[in-house]
Amino acid sequence: MQVNLHDAKTHLSRYVNQALAGEEVVIARAGKPLVRLVPLMGEPPPRRLGFLAGTARVEADLKRDFAAEINAMFELDEVPRPQGP
Repeated sequence: MQVNLHDAKTHLSRYVNQALAGEEVVIARAGKPLVRLVPLMGEPPPRRLGFLAGTARVEADLKRDFAAEINAMFELDEVPRPQGP
């Protein structure tokens, strides 16, 4: 449903109720749609942290299993030596 701005100001509560009932209400000026009345969703439920705690188990020893790759990342071809006078 599209209504003009003047009519929307006059009957705003009616259009809000229609939007809450699921009907699309568009407010227009000079036949050009401006805004759409839509109901707001309720507050999202609070996030529950740690809800998966205790449900997974890691069997890998990452330090042991990837020791070669980790060491390779920190090895240099030449060790820089400080320059002195």
